[in-house]
Amino acid sequence: MARLASKMRATYDDVVNAPDHLVAEILAGELVLTPRPAPPQALAEARLYQLLAAPFVDAVAGPGGWVMLQEVELHFSTGGLEVLVPDVVGWLRARLPELPKTAAITVTPDWVCEVLSPRTEKIDRARKMEIYAREGVGHLWFLEPVTWRLEAYSLSGGVWQAAGVWDAAADRAIRAVPFDAVALDLGNLSRW
Repeated sequence: MARLASKMRATYDDVVNAPDHLVAEILAGELVLTPRPAPPQALAEARLYQLLAAPFVDAVAGPGGWVMLQEVELHFSTGGLEVLVPDVVGWLRARLPELPKTAAITVTPDWVCEVLSPRTEKIDRARKMEIYAREGVGHLWFLEPVTWRLEAYSLSGGVWQAAGVWDAAADRAIRAVPFDAVALDLGNLSRW
């Protein structure tokens, strides 16, 4: 279960000094510690990255033009320091032409995917979703690795709008924004 480390306003030192076996984030001023992803979540994260990287990062049978990373620190400061660690995150290359040399990235991503787990789902769907909207992330996906359900949302006027829901067992070739230029085979996500 995720836990709040303290009710005191967290600082970046709290993130740096957190135990290595936990993911440390600052959400609404509070240090939130969660376990590292379990194998089903880690597999889903890796498979999703593989599925998207070839056409959208490497331009293999797709348009390219994206930078994607896994579990990178995002720092936002609109509402005070916020430190988020999304599972998979992407920027249009024009918006992030070079990778920063620092541990954190401050450029708002164009797309974020959170791989859901029983330990993090409530945080991902509430607190983090709200921060992503406030910071202007254009697209947000939730991937549930047990049922292989994918939910896509697009930000419009500061409000999340549902853009689609798919199930890997029933919906093989999907087109989900912002990656709708290529049909994605959700069945590839669940291959072991």
